[in-house]
Amino acid sequence: MKIAIFGVGGVGGYFGGRLAQTSHEVSFIARGAHLKAIQDNGLRVDSAEGDFIAQPTHATDTPDDIGPVDAVIVATKAWQVAEAAAAMRPLVGADTVVVPLLNGVEAPGQLAGALGDEHVLGGFCRVLSSIEGPGHVVQGGTPPFVAFGELDNSETERVQTLRAVFAEAGVTVQHTPDIQAAMWQKLLFIASFSGVGAVTRSPAGTLRDVPQVYQMLQSAMHEVDAVARARGIAMREDAVQHGLNLIANLPDAATASMQRDVMDGRPSELDAQNGAVVRLGADVNVPTPTHSFLYASLLPAERRARRA
Repeated sequence: MKIAIFGVGGVGGYFGGRLAQTSHEVSFIARGAHLKAIQDNGLRVDSAEGDFIAQPTHATDTPDDIGPVDAVIVATKAWQVAEAAAAMRPLVGADTVVVPLLNGVEAPGQLAGALGDEHVLGGFCRVLSSIEGPGHVVQGGTPPFVAFGELDNSETERVQTLRAVFAEAGVTVQHTPDIQAAMWQKLLFIASFSGVGAVTRSPAGTLRDVPQVYQMLQSAMHEVDAVARARGIAMREDAVQHGLNLIANLPDAATASMQRDVMDGRPSELDAQNGAVVRLGADVNVPTPTHSFLYASLLPAERRARRA
């Protein structure tokens, strides 16, 4: 199978690195010093699941160098999806499947609008990982997994084949009967964790231990659950409690990637996470005061980062 990893940061580096250890033809789309280091020495991944060095079949910043593949794994930041969709067109042939492993719930629609509905799956992942330096990714914390599926929840051969490839790479594939609901469940967790963590400049342990902050976290999760249900998403009955359980199991020092970007003055996924909750809630007349507060509080820093 020919696979392209579009975006080789913490997510793409970890999962792409695992895939590159298999017999399949795996190519990395990266750029800058990170790409140069991968071309020269491979991608070093220090992982709680076992350290390794990945040697992709190709590493380039030019998708034309690779041509059409069987699957594109999209692992950019959510705010880069539109640009990525345009750039990856040389990778997409008649039967190519495109799998976003991103935060938020809007990426499949954005990719489908640019590449065609028939190419796009729903998907997301869980992994605590980041770029430590050029050609070097570090992963730790909770065990990683990926989840993906057809947007109409049908069970297709292409989904089964891709699951088998990830399993061959030693990656846990979470099966879900409803990928849309699963993506919203991820948004319930990550947007609340990211937004509250960024506003308070605090890790998971503090979010749990300060009652007023924990109450804000709960309110944020309830709002996402309400928006999802109003939009016809079949959320699980214990959606909020499930999200809180995930917070309970995080290491005390854990932070979300959006929070780290905000704190470091980099452009973040604010619009795709808290902004999306506000925007999608307004579409169905569901109030989202907590996410509106988080979004408004973080927006000045986001604008400064993007000007920079």
